[in-house]
Amino acid sequence: MDLPRIGLGRDVLSDVNEALGREWIVTNGLGGYASSTVLGINTRKYHGLLVAALNPPINRWVLLTKLDEELKIGTETYTLGANEFHDVIHPKGHRFLSNFVLSPLPTYKYAVEGVKVQKTVFMPYLKNATAAIYEVYNPLEQKVSVKVSPLVNSRHIYNTTDRETLPWSFIQKRCGEAVVIEPSDSLSSLILSSGNTGSFVDESWWVENVFFRVDSSRSEKSTDDYFRPGFFQFSVGPKEKKRFHVLAVAGKNSEEAQSRFLSFGKRTEDIELLYREELKRRRGLLEQFTKRHADLKRDGWLKWLIQAADSFVVSRASTKKKSVIAGYHWFDDWGRDALISLPGLTLVTGRFQDAQEILLTFERYCHKGVIPNRFSDKAGDIPLYNTVDATLWFFNAVLQYLKYTGDYSFVQEKLWKKMNQIVEYHVEGTIFGIHVEDDGLIAHGPQLTWMDATTVDRFVTPRDGKAVEIQALWYNALKTMQLLAKRFDQGDKTEKYYSMAENARASFSEKFWNPKDGCLFDVVAEDGADSTLRPNQVIALSLDFPIVDLKRAEKIVDVVWKRLWGIYGLKTLPETDPRYIGKYLGDWTHRDSAYHNGTVWAWLLGPFTTAFLKTKNHEERWRKFAFQSFLQPLFLEETNRVGLGTVSEIFDGDAPHLSRGCISQAWSIAEPLRAYIEDVAFVRPPHEKEVLETVAYS
Repeated sequence: MDLPRIGLGRDVLSDVNEALGREWIVTNGLGGYASSTVLGINTRKYHGLLVAALNPPINRWVLLTKLDEELKIGTETYTLGANEFHDVIHPKGHRFLSNFVLSPLPTYKYAVEGVKVQKTVFMPYLKNATAAIYEVYNPLEQKVSVKVSPLVNSRHIYNTTDRETLPWSFIQKRCGEAVVIEPSDSLSSLILSSGNTGSFVDESWWVENVFFRVDSSRSEKSTDDYFRPGFFQFSVGPKEKKRFHVLAVAGKNSEEAQSRFLSFGKRTEDIELLYREELKRRRGLLEQFTKRHADLKRDGWLKWLIQAADSFVVSRASTKKKSVIAGYHWFDDWGRDALISLPGLTLVTGRFQDAQEILLTFERYCHKGVIPNRFSDKAGDIPLYNTVDATLWFFNAVLQYLKYTGDYSFVQEKLWKKMNQIVEYHVEGTIFGIHVEDDGLIAHGPQLTWMDATTVDRFVTPRDGKAVEIQALWYNALKTMQLLAKRFDQGDKTEKYYSMAENARASFSEKFWNPKDGCLFDVVAEDGADSTLRPNQVIALSLDFPIVDLKRAEKIVDVVWKRLWGIYGLKTLPETDPRYIGKYLGDWTHRDSAYHNGTVWAWLLGPFTTAFLKTKNHEERWRKFAFQSFLQPLFLEETNRVGLGTVSEIFDGDAPHLSRGCISQAWSIAEPLRAYIEDVAFVRPPHEKEVLETVAYS
């Protein structure tokens, strides 16, 4: 099966500012990645050719920042590498870049005086390693010398390096044909090798004050120092085409790095075999999807979504099971994001074993009835629990798993006990003020919903009290427990959960309808109801057990569509609101103030499309309309800009809705993909009817 392809020629590459806005990312299934721009110039501190997850999928360190090449033809030397410093790019090797191709792995193509150089970068799956495969064609009558200079580092992705203040120094030593580079504090280890294809020349010095334009625009640390340990040297004879490679292998110490390095062959043919295996694995993802959805047209954008979906499913060392990276480059595995994304990443793609493992990962870390909000990249395996909704999305993820698999035995054996405990903790009251009140609805403290941004001195969108989507998720969870109790022949619990759900629904209907605006209140609290128009209410319509009746749902969809539509998603606040901030720019304070006060979120296209088509009874003409109007702009436009082949986290509220935040976000892929398959293509989960009909009461 053909893999998707994006190609950029000189028309884009010659415009430096345009080209530096196009980025690519390749991941390894461990949380590690390789990423840069299409010019090979790093614009973020997060960029690097080997960013290794030293405690998968977190504790990510930039170890190999880039590889810069140099050609010597006769007496002339041509530098292909390029780095940006304040107000200057030096050297200007990007001028020799004739073509960039992502297919689906990145390839740079250079042309110098008739000599052609091609560099392809990839990461072997489940290995903290990156390889660059070179092909050089020399049509000349004289030999060509090629130097490849690795620029290395040893820092966490959040930090930058200043060599003048480093408390350690780099130590490099030879190990056969390889070179081992470690900081004297032994916090990481990097092995570089070209196998038996080239020789390494020691010539250590520093490249200082490399400038990161994107970080500068975000008022973050924006200069970095790279260490250059030397260079690999190759010779290409007259009229010769030669292939060679450079391999980088990482470990948290020299023993781990050495052990991993020894598993690789020394020949370029061995590295090329790994490259072909990775392409085969990626084709397998498409073939697995096609088997389930043979009638769908395999457009390039759909192939890219499937490839991108794979990048977020990672192995977690602490559980020996799968988890989900929320977004690249800087997010960790978050409970909320993982569970919202689970259907789109694993169920519509047929990865049911991965879905099981993700559920078990977060079930294991459930504490006092609360699923973790996130695992901190710097805190090892210690989770943070400041969330009210991650736990409730867990119930929805279980329900979706059942709709696709019908696997009640897994749920009963592995999850049922914990799910009951979670409900009891919520009834009795648990951390962060999370508790069920007499009206059957959940009350909670501030900054616990997905709108969780803060500045130094305030919660930007506290939403404490009873947030609208929390009540909808709670009702959905209770109905899920009701159907499971009935399936497992637990009559008392069936009646209990039914009664709790009915109480919640009646109270919600009484307290959350806003007759003035024809939609739902965003939050109901002791001091009154918040009528701020936000997109959270569409979640209440999109769930399998909607807490809102159809007549009201139609009005809600109409209001949200008219006032919050943002082309690539939904705005988090209408422009008419005085708190609206239309551009996600500037320092942390300004960006966090805008994050949920106008910024457009792509993931909301999922529940919005589902809710819209529910109100239209999924009629064919409306399904076509929904694709063209809601999903097509995101799928066709966004996958070809910024993060190539993937979808950004957020967009400006103001037109033209420029991409912001992470270049590749799990739920920005997962939810629109799920909505496309289930609601637009109308390929419903195979066990949906039998699962939902298990509920004893309407």
